[in-house]
This record gives sequence, C-alpha cells and structure tokens, in this order.
Amino acid sequence: MRIVIIEFMSLDGVVQAPGGPQEDTDGGFAHGGWSAPFFDPEVVGGAFDDAMSGAEALLFGRRTWQTMASAWPERAGDPFADRMNAIPKYVVSRTLGDDELTWNNTTRIPGDEAVAHIRKLRETDGGDLVVMGSPTLARTLLSEGLVDELRLTVMPVMLGGGKSIFPDDGGLRTLELVSTVTSAAGVNVCVYRTAG
Repeated sequence: MRIVIIEFMSLDGVVQAPGGPQEDTDGGFAHGGWSAPFFDPEVVGGAFDDAMSGAEALLFGRRTWQTMASAWPERAGDPFADRMNAIPKYVVSRTLGDDELTWNNTTRIPGDEAVAHIRKLRETDGGDLVVMGSPTLARTLLSEGLVDELRLTVMPVMLGGGKSIFPDDGGLRTLELVSTVTSAAGVNVCVYRTAG
C-alpha cells in the first residue's frame, strides 16, 4: 500500500483545526475553522474526492479519529459519507480502548507499536492508506520515511502558529511536484511524491 497524506494547510504550514472552532484548541489555538472561506466543491472538494478514489483504508491519530467518528456516522445516506463509514480505518492511540472503537470498521494500532505496524501495512499489496489531518502521526510518518505522497491543499491565509506536519529534525527530504491546481479563491492543491 502507498501511504498518502492529505492536509488542509495555511501558507505558514499550519494544519491545526481547519474544520471548526472547537476542533483542536491546543496551545490556545483560536483560528479553528479557518479553511471554510476558501472551500469550493469543484477544486478543493474535487481534490479530496480524488485522494479518496484510490483509498483502500484510512489511518488516523486519536484526536482526528475521534472528531471524524463523531461526525460521519450521522451523515449516512450521502455517498461520500457512506464511503467514509464503510472503508477500513486504523487509529493510532495509546489511550483508546477497543471498546471505544464505535466507528464502523475501525482497528486500533497501539501507539508504542505504530511505526512497526504501519511499516507492515505499507509493505502489503493494495490501494492507498490515506492519512487525514493527524499532524503528530503525519510528522512521525514523514520522519520515518514512510510517506509516498503528500496532497496539500494550501490556502491563502497565515495563522501565525499552530500544529504542523513537517519534521523539525534538520533532515533533508526531497519531493517531486506532480501536479498543481489553483482555485478561484487562490487555493493551491499540490500533489508531491517522494523523490528517488
């Protein structure tokens, strides 16, 4: 499986709480919901649909999984929501118990075994293992060299600080830009693949 990370991102690299004010207020983050003014169904929605078209499974960190698990099941009946609810899902967590995995088709990966387990998943045949949000997990996967593709939806806003997916370990990582699409609102949807 290929590991594909998809993120809504500000110009200054922030991925924290794009969806709503209370999504993630860690560190006093006060700009939750910042992506809404830039969302358009054709370019931004289309990029999300395209990323999901090759998905065989989804991979989340605990907080993102909990946010998604509280939203998608109640949207049943919509084709995209039905796909989100049916697809196999993995959540990396040190704290969730198996009895808390209420979202259909979810498997817990213990946090202390995450890298080894995800490495084994990546070595299996199949479609994409798609990571949404989950900045801590995304940063770990990038640090470990386990990401095959980054799909960044870069929005024309600076947030002045917040969570990022980029490792800060001083490592040099080269990517190849595969495609870019720009929306009327100035959003750049960029697809990068690992070079070499």
